[in-house]
Amino acid sequence: MKLLYLDCGMGAAGDMLTAALLELFPNREEVVKELNGIGIPGVRYELETTQKCGITGSRMRVLVGQEEEGEHPHHPDSHDHTHSHSTLASIDHMISHLNLSQWASNQVRQVYRSIAAAESKVHAEPVEQIHFHEVGSMDALADVAAVCYLMEKLSPDRVEASPVHVGSGRVSCAHGILPVPAPATAELLKGIPVYGGSITGELCTPTGAALLRQFVSSFGSMPVMTLDAVGYGMGKKDFAVANCLRALLGHGAEGEDTVVELRCNLDDMTGEEIGFATEQLMAEGALDVFTTPIGMKKNRPGILLTVLCKPEHRETMVRQLFRCTTTLGIREESCRRYTLERRTETTETPWGTLRRKVASGYGAERQKPEYEDLARIARQNHTQWPLRDGANMRPHEPETISEDL
Repeated sequence: MKLLYLDCGMGAAGDMLTAALLELFPNREEVVKELNGIGIPGVRYELETTQKCGITGSRMRVLVGQEEEGEHPHHPDSHDHTHSHSTLASIDHMISHLNLSQWASNQVRQVYRSIAAAESKVHAEPVEQIHFHEVGSMDALADVAAVCYLMEKLSPDRVEASPVHVGSGRVSCAHGILPVPAPATAELLKGIPVYGGSITGELCTPTGAALLRQFVSSFGSMPVMTLDAVGYGMGKKDFAVANCLRALLGHGAEGEDTVVELRCNLDDMTGEEIGFATEQLMAEGALDVFTTPIGMKKNRPGILLTVLCKPEHRETMVRQLFRCTTTLGIREESCRRYTLERRTETTETPWGTLRRKVASGYGAERQKPEYEDLARIARQNHTQWPLRDGANMRPHEPETISEDL
């Protein structure tokens, strides 16, 4: 599994993320030429080498005309408020004229729509009437378009990231002096683990937050992976800590991912109620829900209800558990999961098409016919339960099917 991990210990901004991703390519100069072929009017990308705290990395300069604009987080006092205030419709029009694939264009649109939704909530205005300020500038569009282009070119199977450092203090923007993280940024970071600290400044911009929300599947410590490349995307300002976003590209263990296990004890629910709760949890995206009989306080028999879900579904599952069960508390544990690669194949038999689940990996392979197909064959031919290895089904008289199945 091709895995990309983003270390956001100094926040996230579009230019830093662009530079970090570019460093993962051995032919980064050629890739910069490709970025300049995207066709954003008047915009030119330049990648320069720089150092922070003795670490060498790259900084992405976005030139609009002959000048570099200052939308990025580590220079809050350099915001240029002479930008035209773009609407979602005008940005969508610009995106439609860029030299991007359909996939990358859709990603850019989705990033801007998430920013628009955040601005809409913060300012209590309809999305269509939202006017972008800093994120509507040409260099911000250049950052978003570049990251989407590079993500498509890298094509990781999964993107994970660390909790996001947002900084502290206040930042100057088009609306005035605002606390860090800025309101729209905070809205975009909902559901994402964040933290502040002693560093004064805006370390995570709305653009950076929206890009993380768009591409990152889960946030946490770095998973076990074999590294192939490491990239350092540098910010403009100098701090006591190296001001960079680090991108690590490699391969995770075969069929490995992270799941969250949520558990609660129940002693006052009927079987019907637990069955209904299970249905609701599965409908909301749980990977699995199961029960275990346990002994509880006052010698009461009880049920341990366990829910497995993806990290990004944790909050949804917690809400459903409290809504659909009588529990007063839920325990959580993060687990590494190892899975076989799964696919579905079909086999033509004298009794019709039979689907078969095939799983392989870690030197093992197994297969199993689809339950519904075997049940259909049994019903139609008035037989007992068919054989497990449906792939070996051969023409038989109906009454002898069960002997070979």
